Parts: sequence; C-alpha cells; structure tokens
Amino acid sequence: MTQSETKTRIKGPAIFLAQFLGPEPPFNNLESICRWAAELGYRAIQLPTSDTALFDLALAAESQDYCDEIAGTVECAGLEISELSTHLQGQLVAVHPAYDAMFAGFAPDELRGNAEARRQWANEQLLYAARASRRLGLNAHATFSGALLWHTVYPWPQRPAGLVEAGFEELGRRWLPILDAFDEASVDLCFELHPGEDLHDGVTFERFLQATGQHPRANILYDPSHFLLQQLDYLQFIDIYHQRIKAFHVKDAEFNPSGRSGIYGGYQSWVDRPGRFRSLGDGQIDFSGIFSRLTQYGFSGWAVLEWECCLKHPEDGAREGAEFIRKHLIRTADRAFDDFAKVQTDAQLNRELLGLSD
Repeated sequence: MTQSETKTRIKGPAIFLAQFLGPEPPFNNLESICRWAAELGYRAIQLPTSDTALFDLALAAESQDYCDEIAGTVECAGLEISELSTHLQGQLVAVHPAYDAMFAGFAPDELRGNAEARRQWANEQLLYAARASRRLGLNAHATFSGALLWHTVYPWPQRPAGLVEAGFEELGRRWLPILDAFDEASVDLCFELHPGEDLHDGVTFERFLQATGQHPRANILYDPSHFLLQQLDYLQFIDIYHQRIKAFHVKDAEFNPSGRSGIYGGYQSWVDRPGRFRSLGDGQIDFSGIFSRLTQYGFSGWAVLEWECCLKHPEDGAREGAEFIRKHLIRTADRAFDDFAKVQTDAQLNRELLGLSD
C-alpha cells in the first residue's frame, strides 16, 4: 500500500463473492476465485458462508488453525477478508409461514418442513459467525433480519392495532442473544436494509433498535440500490444514520416508472421492471455523493461491489466495478484549502476584529 492509499478513509475495492460462485474454474473454489478477484484489482472479498465447500462456518467457529488456513489462502492472492456474510441464514431467523416453502432451500434438506428446527439452525449459524469473525480478526458482519411482518407491508384490510409492535418485539427477542454474542466477539452485526425483510428502511431499523434496547452491535449494511427502488433519499439517510453504518455494498440501480408499472413491478421479471439493479455506472445512483457523505462522516469500512445487474454479464460487471470503486475513493485532506492565508492566533486581534474594546 502506498503512502497516498493510507490516507483513504474508505477501503476498497472489495467484492462480494456470492453472485460469482459456480461449478467452473475459477469460480469453484476459494483459491482460484481469490486469484481471479485480485487480477481484476480487488483488495478484499466479502465471503458468503452458506456453502461449506467454500467456507466451513461451523469449523471456523471452533478452529483457529482452520481460520488461519483460510486467511492464508486469501492473503496468498494479495487479498483480505472484508466481512463474512450470513444473508441466507439470517433470513431464516424470522420466517412467516407463508414463505416456508420458498425459503426451504436456504437450510439443510433434513430440516425441510420443520420451521422451529430450521430457526434453531439459523440461530446457531449466526452464533458460529460471531466466533468465526473474531477468529479471523474481522470487525463487521453482513446479514439479513428475516421477516414476520413483510406480508403486511401494504395491507388490505388494515393492520390490527398492535400488530407491528408485536412483530418487532418478537424480532428483537430472537436477535438479542445473537447481538450479545457479536458484542462478546467485538464484531458489529450489519443488517442489509432490504425489501422482503422487516428491516428495510430507516423507520423499521429504528423500531428494531427500540426492540433491542438500542443495542450497540445492531448496525447497518448500507446499500443504496434498495433505497432508490423504494424512492427513499439515500443521501439524507447517511446524514441520519451514519453512526450505525458499519458496512457498505456498492450496487447501482435505476427506476423508470411508466404508465403500466411502478414501484411494485407488476410481477414482471427483473429486466422488465421499472425498478431494476444495474452494474456500477449504468444506473442512476449518485455514488460521488455517497462516497463524499461517507467520507465526511468518517466511514472507514470496505466499499464492496455487489453485482446483480439484469443486463450486463457478471464478469464484465466485476471487471468494471473494481475501477469504478477505485475512482470514487477519496483521500482525505490533511489541511484546509485556505490555510495559505491564515494568520496566527491573536486574542487581542480577534477582539479588535469583533469591534470589542478592553
């Protein structure tokens, strides 16, 4: 790392590997996919934990030797791990019965049809993630909250009084022991605020904070693409919640409403929806504003590419994404631009300039 790079408050570029894993080289094992990412110019990987062939989460929670081996593999490619991810497992901490069948594939087959056993498995996975993150020397972790209330997000008939409060009370109850485990591990648990989750915007995150007693480890994975599609002010969001933003997905999106379809998308495929995810630079998000705001507030985590474009090939998106992120990193100034014109501090002069006499 050069001297100039050490002054960059946001680290990057990094890449979330989940959307790139596959059966063919170089995407079929950790060593080769790390080499691929490094050749594209990435400096870190966000590592999914749902595929034991890539990363054995249970083993990592118990074995420092295994964690050292994983870290060594990543380091040999010239990379480091930005965060572990339990998006799929976190989703299963809270699942409304209407979604049981759709989420069955997120857990081992032997748990199919047993919602309580699946929830206990997901809970254990998150506890593993806390210990594994500590063994790997990480300070943040990426996940989803799950949802008990999402089916009532735009209700008809209206929600009964107290339903939302009861839902968040239960969600908080389920996550509190997990948050405590992450606190013990000195790792921030960062919820990606995402439609489909009970935590999907600022207000729902505030409800969760209230339900968990303002838990210090309850934090945010900031992904502006989901806010654009909700028509939320993603820059003002940073102003409001910057103290809780501990992780960052760099993902672009666009919203092009028509006379036929709007925010809800009409059950269409991604390519036909008014709101759709795009590769970096191909959408509508103001990343210069985002990087400026995060830098202003001292965010020092990783800028992690999450690729989910409905048009561009993933390898092209990954290649372009590394340079896109690098160009948006801001090396913070070590002096004010008008320092050349400053005068020495002089208390008497200051009083004179204010028109004050002794």
